[in-house]
Amino acid sequence: MTQKQRAFLKWAGGKYTLSDTIGKMLPKGKRLIEPFAGAGSIFLNSNYDQYLLNDINKDLINLYLTLKKNPEKFIADARKLFTPEYNVAEEYYLLRSQFNDTNDAYQRSLMFLYMNRHGYNGLCRYNSKGGYNVPFGKYKRPYFPEKELLAFANKAQITDFVCENYRDTFARAEDGDVIYCDPPYVPLSKTASFTSYAGNGFGLDEQADLANAAEEVTRDKKVTVLISNHDTIWTRKIYEHADKLKSIKVARTISQKANGRNKVGELLALYKPKR
Repeated sequence: MTQKQRAFLKWAGGKYTLSDTIGKMLPKGKRLIEPFAGAGSIFLNSNYDQYLLNDINKDLINLYLTLKKNPEKFIADARKLFTPEYNVAEEYYLLRSQFNDTNDAYQRSLMFLYMNRHGYNGLCRYNSKGGYNVPFGKYKRPYFPEKELLAFANKAQITDFVCENYRDTFARAEDGDVIYCDPPYVPLSKTASFTSYAGNGFGLDEQADLANAAEEVTRDKKVTVLISNHDTIWTRKIYEHADKLKSIKVARTISQKANGRNKVGELLALYKPKR
């Protein structure tokens, strides 16, 4: 069995632990399209001839494009930021400030990786003005993901990266493509930080529209779509036209205390081509 490949970024809702289950539901095809790429665990642990990865986060896609173009230089430069002298709050906040002040794509890519590994809990968060605002993480020795960066860079050579709305990415699909969607999840309860969730521009209307997009593309083209989300009454309703629904239990940390970790339902909705 091939060893699973970890992503080089920490990412909320990353699909590393679910990649085997998702991989079994994804059919063969010429190209895998991911409208919500995130850290890329499904991309890294699947086997297609080509890939198209999209994410609405410009810094994430900029980092992927930079790594694809010149992996050796990027890795050498990034490594310089993973030393004890940079693992202090003063340096972190200085680099975060520089990141927010610069438009230099290469420098932003280096600092984005640095902040992802040195920031609190691997969060990725911006304020209303677009400034990165994740606090310092206070880790003893942040891991420099060299092996993971090299693996990603290698696979990036057969991958196109775009930064656009998910609907535009769906429009790129051609017969024989497979689409995997990992959108921001619906909240498990009304109190589950719904405001911050809705603030990322992906609310309940977008959730329903994504299901519509899956129905439309599988009706018009020979394309298969798989969507993952929380298993709730609401998601079961919006995915009611899927050809297959699979529910699994996944361990989720909902508290910093170990006893706050329990299993929640994950729903996988598969849409097969109708022609």
